[in-house]
Amino acid sequence: MNKNQVRGKAKQIRGKARETLGSIKGDDAGRAKGKLEQIAGAVQKTFGDVEKKLGDTKKNFRKK
Repeated sequence: MNKNQVRGKAKQIRGKARETLGSIKGDDAGRAKGKLEQIAGAVQKTFGDVEKKLGDTKKNFRKK
């Protein structure tokens, strides 16, 4: 795993916690911020996945 994958997953977890807390408190703004943080985390994790895939492809290409 690379740093973007790890940080993205952490953002998703924080966002889910924020969303849940917002739901419990009845705080629509908190819930929305949690959803946005989850989306940002998913984007960052996907970027990390692509980064890793490109790195793996580059290594395989050099072997040939």
